[in-house]
Formats: sequence, structure tokens, C-alpha cells
Amino acid sequence: MAALGSFTVILTVFLLILALLLPFFSPGSDLPWPAASLAVVAVLLSLLLWRFRRRDSETDRRVCVMVLGDLGRSPRMQYHSLSLSKHGFTVTFVGFLDSKPHQDVLKQEKIKIHPITEVKGLRGGPKLLTYVTKVILQVVQLLYVLLRMETQAHILMQNPPGLPSIAVAWFVSVLRGSRFIIDWHNYGYTIMALSHGERHPLVRIAKWYEHFFGPLAHHNLCVTNAMKDDLQKNWGIRATTLYDRPASIFRETPLKLQHELFMKLADTYPQFRSDWSEESAVQVERTVFSVRDLSDDTVTLRAERPALLISSTSWTEDEDFSILLKALEEYESFIKGGASLPSLVCVITGKGPQKDHYMKLIDSLSLEHVKICTPWLEAEDYPLLLGSADLGVCLHMSSSGLDLPMKVVDMFGCCLPVCAIGFNCLHELVKHEENGLIFKDSKELSEQLKSLLSEFPNSDGRLGEFRRNLRASRGQRWDDNWDQNVLPLFAAS
Repeated sequence: MAALGSFTVILTVFLLILALLLPFFSPGSDLPWPAASLAVVAVLLSLLLWRFRRRDSETDRRVCVMVLGDLGRSPRMQYHSLSLSKHGFTVTFVGFLDSKPHQDVLKQEKIKIHPITEVKGLRGGPKLLTYVTKVILQVVQLLYVLLRMETQAHILMQNPPGLPSIAVAWFVSVLRGSRFIIDWHNYGYTIMALSHGERHPLVRIAKWYEHFFGPLAHHNLCVTNAMKDDLQKNWGIRATTLYDRPASIFRETPLKLQHELFMKLADTYPQFRSDWSEESAVQVERTVFSVRDLSDDTVTLRAERPALLISSTSWTEDEDFSILLKALEEYESFIKGGASLPSLVCVITGKGPQKDHYMKLIDSLSLEHVKICTPWLEAEDYPLLLGSADLGVCLHMSSSGLDLPMKVVDMFGCCLPVCAIGFNCLHELVKHEENGLIFKDSKELSEQLKSLLSEFPNSDGRLGEFRRNLRASRGQRWDDNWDQNVLPLFAAS
């Protein structure tokens, strides 16, 4: 069926070109060739439009969810896809397949993943030419993918990245009669400005681009009320705030699952291995954090265990991990200076362009009481690790000051207290001295680590208080939040 559709498109385009060229090959004819050609063009364009807008009984239940990025590292778009499928929509999930999406997405029959390739542009020549060719190739690829698939009632895309996907998705939605929805996670031009500067020509073009094409969407979603207000005031866009909420998979991890995860990680990462080697009358299985009694299968946490600190990142310019590394060095100095503090195992998860840079900095550190590892976790293991940790750290510095870190949302779903670097609208998520602490630099972070972990592993201190507050204040989960704010946009169209 797809091959027949492709043949129809190619044949129509060929006849369209032929009609346009026909007058040039009949100079001596008395027929009104321009008028005839225009008539043929009009007919062929109508046929082409009919072909692209052709609908069937299932069209109204089909949605294309698109992100010009890695599907496995796009949790919000995965959640959109799952929510749509639960309500009977058939989802075509388009994006890069660099890392595996969650099993729930892979197992859902109504979600079909359509992987696209990340294009690089020309390898040689000026950077501007490389970027331009990359955009052109992405336009061709996206048009090819979107026009080949069956007619979708809706196209829901993530921004950023939005260049060139916003324009392409809008054009296809016009051509095919689809409803176009943008989910604003941030502004692409502000992210580009981190590496190029606000006055760079590419940044200015990207800003114009988002301002021009953004208002063309039928509906808009955004992640904070601050962004909703900014879109309305400066962009003329009316958006619905859809706060990130943790999915049901994010919860406190039972002790047995904690131990199984620690054992699994210990196979690859020595930071999780126990160095305890004394013989025991009871056969036991140990990690640096936990002990399993094999005689009765009970699991307990070790009294002298290190604290488990976790941070996740995309290793990009909007997260300065030197702040955390300096704070860990200062924490080490507290212990060497005689402070009664636990050792730390700091786990930093994620992939991204600046990882190699920070790995060199980590390797250069000389730490005795702080151990750092940087695993890439399977989608199923990440929530288990969050639910096993003692404290989370977030270094996300919003490029626009208008978005919120989803990693903190997931941590809160696991009732994991957080230390987060401050920016304009962070108060919409992190309540200082209630569910975590907000810091401004490495010195303040190190003091917060010292304060929160001074009574570890006793749960009566501030860290335990924050965790109890998170347990008591559990709000909406993703499903209820989505059903309330997003489902009406699809049901009413």
C-alpha cells in the first residue's frame, strides 16, 4: 500500500512538471498553452491534495508524536504516546532511536516506532554551510517520512529542537488537514545562545523562526505557568500548562529490588561492590549498600553504608557539572578535617556532548571518601536507582528561565529530596526547606550536603523530614494530569 502511494506521488509530480514544461516544447501551436497548462496544473494539484488528505475510518484515531531527538531520552514524549494509546489512539512515534525507550512503549501494540537518522550535513567547509546542509537534509527526511505515512488526525511535536521540524510539521499538517500541536519544553534559540551568544546570526535566525512558526500551531502545551505567560505576552501564543508529573514507575524502591539492582550494577561498577571479606557463619550476598541473607532471603541496608547521591544529565551547556565536582571536593575536605560524615557514592547518569570533557575532570580528582561513576542505565533501571538513592542533585540551569527539570519531577515521584541550582521559576517545583534545598554555587551546595548528611543514616534529620514531606504531598501522577489537560484537545478536534 505504501509502495502504491509512493508511486502515485511520484507520477503526479512527474505529470505536474510535464504540464509546466509543455508550452516550451510547442512554440508553433495555436492552442492556448499557458491556460491549458494552468488547468492541468490545477487538476494535478487537486489530485495531489486529495491523495494526501485521503481519510478512512481510522484516521481520526491516528496521531504522529514527533521529536527531532533521541526517543529513549524523551520521557515526556514517551508519556504522551502511552497516554494516547491508552485512550485508543494509534501512535506513530518518530525520532532518533539512539537509546531504547521504556518497555511499556515497546510493548504497546498501538505505538509504532518510526526511527529517523540524525543527519550531520557536510563534513568539510564553513560551519554555517554544514549547518545549512544539515537543515536541508533534515527537511527532506522529515517530509519523506511524514508524507509516506497514513494521514494522521494530529501531529504532536516537541520543541526544542524545532528547527526545521516546526515548519515541516506545520506544512504537512496544512497539506494533509491534520491538527498541529507543539509541546514547548523550552526555547531553542536560548539553548543555541549558550554556545554561540545571543547576537550570533544563527541565534537571531532561530529566534525569528520560532516566533514566526510557533503561532501557526492549532494548540500549544508548555511546562510551566511562567512559560505560558511569556508565550502569551511576547509570542501571542495561548498555551495550556501541562506540568511534568512522574509516571507510576517512579516510586520508592523496595529493599529486595534495591539489592538486586546494586548487585547488577556491581558487576560493572566497582563503586557498588562490597570490600567486606570476613568469613560469616551465615551465607550472605553483599554490596556496599545492602546485605542479603541467603538462608531466609531477607535484605537489610548496611549500617555503615555510604550515602547514595544521584544526578542525571544530558551533558549539555545548560548544566555546569564543575559545580558538583567542586562541592564533592569540599565535602571530601570536611571528612578529612574531622567532620562526622558518611562516605559518598555519586552516580551521574546520562549521555551527551560534554561527557568526555567532564570525565577528564572526574579522572583528575583525588578523592578517598567520595566515589563517582557515570553509568548509562536501561530505562527500567533508572527509576529503581532513583527510588534507592538518598539524595538527588540537579544542575539544570534553564536557558530561558522558563522550564523545569523533569529529572527533579521523577526524583520527587520517588520521594527523593533534591538539592537544585536556582533559577527564575524553579519555585514552581522545588520548595526550599520543604522538599529540598536551592543553591547558587558549589560552596553553598557543599554546605547543604554537609548539613543534610550529618545525621545519616538516621531518618530523624532534615533529609528524613524532606522525604516525609514528599510522601505526604504526593500530587497528581502523569495519567490524571494528562487526561485533565491534554485529552480534551484530541477529543474535541
